[in-house]
Amino acid sequence: MPKQSNHQEIDARVSALLAQMTLEEKVAQLGSVYMYDLQTQGVLDDHKVQAWLKNGIGQITRIGGASTYPPQESARIHNRLQRHLVENTRLGIPAIVHEECCVGLMAPNASIYPQIIGLASSFEPRLAREMTTRIRREMLATGARQGLAPVLDVARDPRWGRVEETFGEDPTLVAQFGVEYIRGLQSDDLRQGVIATGKHFIGHAFSQGGLNCGPVHLGWRDLWDIYMGPFQAAIRDAGIASMMNSYPEIDGEVVAASRKILTDLLRDRLGFDGIVVSDYEAVLMLHYYHWMAETRKQAAIRALTAGIDVEMPTIACYGEDLLDAVRSGELSLETVELSAQRHLQKKFELGLFENPYVDEEGVLELFDTHEDRALAYEIACKSMVLLKNDGLLPIQPSGRKIAVIGPNADSTRCMMGDYSYAAVCELFRVVPAADSSFNGLTAAGVQALTVPVATFLETLRGQHPDVEIRYAPGCGILSTDESGFAEAIEVARGADVAILVMGGISGLSPESSTGEFRDATDLGLPGVQEKLAQAVIATGTPVVLVLVNGRPTSIPALAQSANAILEAWVPGEEGARAMVDTLTGANNPAGRLPISIPRSAGQVPVFYNHKPSGMRSNIYGDYVNESVTPLYPFGFGLSYTQFEYTNLRVQPAQAAPGLMVEICFTLANTGDRAGEEVPQLYLRDVYASMPRPVKELKGFTRVALQPGECCEVCFRLPVDIMAFYDDDLRLVVEPGTFQVMVGASSTDIRLCGQFDVPGTDKTEVQERVFTCPVEVR
Repeated sequence: MPKQSNHQEIDARVSALLAQMTLEEKVAQLGSVYMYDLQTQGVLDDHKVQAWLKNGIGQITRIGGASTYPPQESARIHNRLQRHLVENTRLGIPAIVHEECCVGLMAPNASIYPQIIGLASSFEPRLAREMTTRIRREMLATGARQGLAPVLDVARDPRWGRVEETFGEDPTLVAQFGVEYIRGLQSDDLRQGVIATGKHFIGHAFSQGGLNCGPVHLGWRDLWDIYMGPFQAAIRDAGIASMMNSYPEIDGEVVAASRKILTDLLRDRLGFDGIVVSDYEAVLMLHYYHWMAETRKQAAIRALTAGIDVEMPTIACYGEDLLDAVRSGELSLETVELSAQRHLQKKFELGLFENPYVDEEGVLELFDTHEDRALAYEIACKSMVLLKNDGLLPIQPSGRKIAVIGPNADSTRCMMGDYSYAAVCELFRVVPAADSSFNGLTAAGVQALTVPVATFLETLRGQHPDVEIRYAPGCGILSTDESGFAEAIEVARGADVAILVMGGISGLSPESSTGEFRDATDLGLPGVQEKLAQAVIATGTPVVLVLVNGRPTSIPALAQSANAILEAWVPGEEGARAMVDTLTGANNPAGRLPISIPRSAGQVPVFYNHKPSGMRSNIYGDYVNESVTPLYPFGFGLSYTQFEYTNLRVQPAQAAPGLMVEICFTLANTGDRAGEEVPQLYLRDVYASMPRPVKELKGFTRVALQPGECCEVCFRLPVDIMAFYDDDLRLVVEPGTFQVMVGASSTDIRLCGQFDVPGTDKTEVQERVFTCPVEVR
């Protein structure tokens, strides 16, 4: 957990400051202001600054992400705004500047790492910490002290467009990646860190129909057992400093207006002691979206009373409406003061009062460095998931004619996720903000503000200049126009191999196929891409299908007919190089699916850790028209080499709660290439007082082995990791037999064993365990 300044000293400073504040100044600390609200025709306007900041302000929204300011200018604007607050307001309270940072600071010239679903595919949580350590450096350079990430939602519905922002379907995997993400962003000392924001508390990812912000139909036991875990880990193990509410209602209770969820549960039960910030417009949505508050004032009262300390992205309800509510006696002053106190506490912990400014010189030198790009490449390589290979891969380009086909083959935009700067520029062009610097921004202008990103085609040609490479897009990403098919088929017929680079485009605008607001009922390739792929396959030319898409793509027909399939997700600024190197063998893929891929949207939800009665129809098992099994299961991924699992040892045979069980086995690379394997440890509570999942991921690691090399992998399993919530929502471990399964995926189980927890009564444990230590020797 991050170190904090002396709590007693900070508490005293907060109390002293709060005692000096007027009601208007206290309420101002609960609000935020969008960067473009402070501009006129894209230029900072002193009159607007004075009007918005006269009583101070809690937060400033996206100095970089809501403008076209390059890094050095963002730093200068940050200092100018902080100087106004420190020198021209009565109490001189600086603001927290927040930015989006899902896979990089969402601002001009900032590094763009692979989208989170790809990061999770690495099954290597340390990479999340390394990534956010570098993201933190760019944020600090421009003055941003709060990042609106990570997404800790457990994702079981790929129709939801934001699945790409998640770490997948398993609570253990999400928890471990989330904790490392937070540690890298906040650092060991918050004075040198950036506040992480866990989102979306809670249940956001499992909405009705997979539609963004739709009602959530989950029971509290599912919420506790599955969806709560990553948030519990973030609070206890990473000391997360901020939490963001989810938009939807759960069992008829809108989270943004629920004291039961945001205070009784989050604070009193889980022990969270940071600030709760609203998701953008969540307070106002109580009025115009959920229709449960007749006025903005009522919305403000409901949200603040529930426990939302700060309204984002700008003041809509926490302004005059909130002041009127206090003055009229509809809202207690103590409620306002409590949230103001929490926000001021974080400002002191960040050291903002001592160091409100940033060094404006040399800022650009800290952006997108050689080391940043090297890490982006490493993550992209480790995120590649090989779904099928009949022996065609790796390709040896020398002396071969290669056809490159598909709408994502010569695209840089497809490499960037929905919270990349380029994606948000598109959104602002579609939904322009008054006086914003985005107005009139061209595609060329966006490209100039984005770090260099190569296309797959450019990279393949650049790495293999002597190879004959012919290219035809064939169709657009979302288009139904088939006029380009003929050219693509001709190019394919003259080639030794055809590489089809297909998929979607991630963003928030109507032109995007995945991302926030971009939900879908069809999990196949957008537009006529699958039809194009089948036409190319029909030529008889061997085909490699490369998927560049944030949404898990369901393509059962292509899974059968293509020779090889590579899932590249949304691979970031170095994605093209990682894709080429994987196809040609310079990178031996070892990524694993963090989410099951269904055969069709009609199967949803499909997830591996279902209950015994789940994922099958009684008596016959399958659907009438297809199998109930996923197209590709959780944890799946192929390699260019082979691995053998032998010599399982489970000791002791009995272990009580609070103790450890050692689970060891031998892993060997039996192929002729160096490679990495991701052994996965699954457990099952065979019989319990209530149905338990058929298997649960409890441990995993990533192991590199040379050809013929072997090692021993030992998991030191805490028995308490098998605890679950009983009838009374008590966290317990029950006696009984626990099945041990070790394998290469959730369905490819290579070794089985068991151990027993002795006794006759359940044992209540105090805390959940999310990590199983592992040693490779």
